[in-house]
Amino acid sequence: MRAVWVIRRRTLLGILAALLLVATLGLLAAVRAWRGEPSASLTHGPAACGLPGLPDPTLYSVPTADGLAWSVAPPPALLQLQAELAAPVVVGAYQIHLRELLFEEAANVRLGAALLQGQILRPGERFSFNERVGPYTYERGFRDGPEYRGGQVVAAPGGGICKVASALFNAAVLAGLTIEERHPHSMQVPYVPPGQDAAITYPSKDLRLRNDRESPVILWAEVQDRTLTVALYGGYEPPLVEWHHQILERVPHGRIRRPQANLATGQERVAIQGLDGLRIRSWLTAVEPDGRRHQTDLGITLYHPRPEVVEYAP
Repeated sequence: MRAVWVIRRRTLLGILAALLLVATLGLLAAVRAWRGEPSASLTHGPAACGLPGLPDPTLYSVPTADGLAWSVAPPPALLQLQAELAAPVVVGAYQIHLRELLFEEAANVRLGAALLQGQILRPGERFSFNERVGPYTYERGFRDGPEYRGGQVVAAPGGGICKVASALFNAAVLAGLTIEERHPHSMQVPYVPPGQDAAITYPSKDLRLRNDRESPVILWAEVQDRTLTVALYGGYEPPLVEWHHQILERVPHGRIRRPQANLATGQERVAIQGLDGLRIRSWLTAVEPDGRRHQTDLGITLYHPRPEVVEYAP
């Protein structure tokens, strides 16, 4: 794994100036344009999932079947579906631990999980997150949650729903389902590893899955004890799936200093943590129960840098 980043001397001042002006969007797009590379794949616009941040392994995990929140007392509706569809096996599951929730984000995550409960993907069927869970409006019961827009966190209906989509994305990968559409956030997020997030914006950014297995798959999701769990059940033994990520480019974050009248003379503090920009290639290797091995390319994910903001006493 290696990161490559080259900046011509004559453009350095221009890039730094752009960084100060646009804060979160400058370097990666500017350098790709300077190189003559296409920029259509860059992700712009709001990321309805709160503050960006460095991935925190304490916030996400892959639970075992016995470690699911409802394993001791499975919901009767789930047991009935499992019996009807002959789907007793947990073929994929993922957990996101909810901390430092903003506004009414918890309500949005709970509603999103409830809307996934009992969804069935029969062999050959497709699933659209936006069609099932969206639109994310007050009329449908969503509340104001965090949305990162223009370098600031603002309140917007449905904010935080990307946590549900990201958990489903990871569970679907482990279950061996086909990912037809997935979008990254504009910056790294703390609740999943880089390359494993799924940004949702209605109706333009969706998470779409396809069941190419010979068994129906049941989706189930709940929030208990500030932990979101998404699990998929089927009638087959899932493949052994391994994620792979290669950092192709790393864009060091810049630094912005701004005066803050409330600080004591000589005092400084970091108001916003800096995040490096990344260009990551992701792929999967899967070993089926019969020993067949195959690789799936998930493409390239781009994350913009976010400059560190240091406040000082004027």
